[in-house]
Amino acid sequence: MQFVAFERTLQGTGASRRLRNTGKVPGIVFGAGEPKMIELDHNALYFALKKEAFHSSILEMELAGATQKVLLRDFQMHPWKQQVLHVDFQRVDETTRLHKKVPLHFSGEENSVAVKTDKCLVSHVATEIEIECLAVQLPEFISVDLSGLVKGQSLHATDIQLPEGTKLVRHGSLNPVIVAVNPPKVEEEIVAPVAAAPAKGKDAKKKK
Repeated sequence: MQFVAFERTLQGTGASRRLRNTGKVPGIVFGAGEPKMIELDHNALYFALKKEAFHSSILEMELAGATQKVLLRDFQMHPWKQQVLHVDFQRVDETTRLHKKVPLHFSGEENSVAVKTDKCLVSHVATEIEIECLAVQLPEFISVDLSGLVKGQSLHATDIQLPEGTKLVRHGSLNPVIVAVNPPKVEEEIVAPVAAAPAKGKDAKKKK
């Protein structure tokens, strides 16, 4: 993805507030050299932030006539307005090694034995995992095939097949659940009481 940024010279709270009033967003790009103060068009940035790829892939930033490869590192939103207050980018190159959370895209669960045969419910407990890799190897997302799920199974972070060149970032011995297969809920059948039929012998005597 590509976007355009402009150099920013004025700093400080007042300067940033005036910048926002003109429909711009103050930001900074750091790494691989001196930090550079930048500004971006608010609306273009706001809609870019709604795209998954803008958060999890290498971006091409055009600044002062040159294109730099960057990665979105952080952004701040207004507490109640739909307004981006600040954004941070990191310059990257072929040697930059990253720790980054990457979204998971699930597929195939409807074809699994757990769902088709056993009518289980599949819960996506986590929708992203943290990986380590070179910037040039950063995947936009990681595909997870759930067609092999069976009743009672759970997939943990270490069960996810990662792209070549990437590895899972583990925090201590934690191995969080990514997908859980839950048995279907059993609904209790309420049976209405049936009135006892009168004895035939007694009815016959009464008629006589």
